[in-house]
Amino acid sequence: MRGGCAGAFLLAVLLGLAAPVAAGGVAGGTAPEEASATAGGGGSPAATGPAAVASPPRIEARAWVLVDARSGEPLVSHAAKRPLPVASTTKLMTAYVALRELPLGRIVRARPYAAEYGESLLGLRAGQRVSVRDLLYGLILRSGNDAAYDLSLAVAGSERAFVAEMNRYAAALGLADTHYANPIGLDQVGNHSSARDLAALTERLLRIPAFARIAAARNAVLPSLRPPRRIVTLNELLRMAPWVTGVKTGHTFGAGYVLVGSGRRKGVELIAVAIGAPTDEARFRDAFDLLRYGFSRYRRRLPIRAGQALAEPSIRYSGGELPLRSPRTVAVGVRPDQRLSLQVRAPREVEGPIEPGTRLGTAMVFVDGLRAAAVPLRAARKVPEATVLDRARSFAADNALALALAACAILIVLVFVLGRGVFR
Repeated sequence: MRGGCAGAFLLAVLLGLAAPVAAGGVAGGTAPEEASATAGGGGSPAATGPAAVASPPRIEARAWVLVDARSGEPLVSHAAKRPLPVASTTKLMTAYVALRELPLGRIVRARPYAAEYGESLLGLRAGQRVSVRDLLYGLILRSGNDAAYDLSLAVAGSERAFVAEMNRYAAALGLADTHYANPIGLDQVGNHSSARDLAALTERLLRIPAFARIAAARNAVLPSLRPPRRIVTLNELLRMAPWVTGVKTGHTFGAGYVLVGSGRRKGVELIAVAIGAPTDEARFRDAFDLLRYGFSRYRRRLPIRAGQALAEPSIRYSGGELPLRSPRTVAVGVRPDQRLSLQVRAPREVEGPIEPGTRLGTAMVFVDGLRAAAVPLRAARKVPEATVLDRARSFAADNALALALAACAILIVLVFVLGRGVFR
């Protein structure tokens, strides 16, 4: 009987010691296991309350659209899928291809360009050295046809080969209403796009930081030219409100007046496209009224605030918790019919050493399931490396039952062994 009792206790000891190992521990400075929490719906940070929405504006352009750049969702439109001549907004694809194919710092030599009367030009001399960056500024701010020509040759060696590249990119981006015949936007059979396609292309371009800076510039200095030259944008929309962020003008006899405009306000970015406006003033008024109407449909929400602790993983060995804080405030524009949610990804347990500011997680904001923003989560304080005493204390606390059973088993074994010795 004594032997059976000792065997049972020894089995319990082994099972108790094995249990923590089977549960899975965390080793290293950060745990591979992550906790994901989602909030939204009825409580904060979901948007509540109706927004004061103005009536849709009266637009004079032949075709137009207003799009939420975050999701590509059209808010209002008219003839948005109709293929039309789009004049110099063709240069948006010229810029896209150049940004994908050429480094900004590359220096090219301007080629002879036979301009017709009235063309928009950057004013380059044949043989003049100029950087790709400065050509792009001249392309977007001054709508330089010579800049478009030089970029096309720098990318593909010939204008014809470059146009083929433009059409390949258009197909890859799903621009079903778009086809190019030249990189400039001159009236030509086969050179057309639609309001929806221009908005979709602009949405992709604005994700490129270099292009976003160029499109939002009211003026620029071109340092690669000798002497350096200062240019001013043709896009009057940029002067109509501080929240306007671009993008590109266009005009030919066939296309009329065209404008792709964008703005960022209330934590949302919108894109407005107007094709075939009757006058220069009308295109700017159309785009501005569309953007202003669009922003009236959104409310600004702050789902994340600077310094907010969004996770508190436990600290292995030494105990306690480590707050993980957001380094900045996040503003998001939300319509009353949209759902705002927050998802936090962070380790459940961390181990020192950890320095203050170490990135240990991410918080993401979603609007109707689409990611609208993300911020890193950083350690709020220092966590020193655990000492031997910390590790021993933690091991004892985590394995108290197993240690007690082991001590009991050892005591029983000793009593059994000593008892047998006495009775001999």
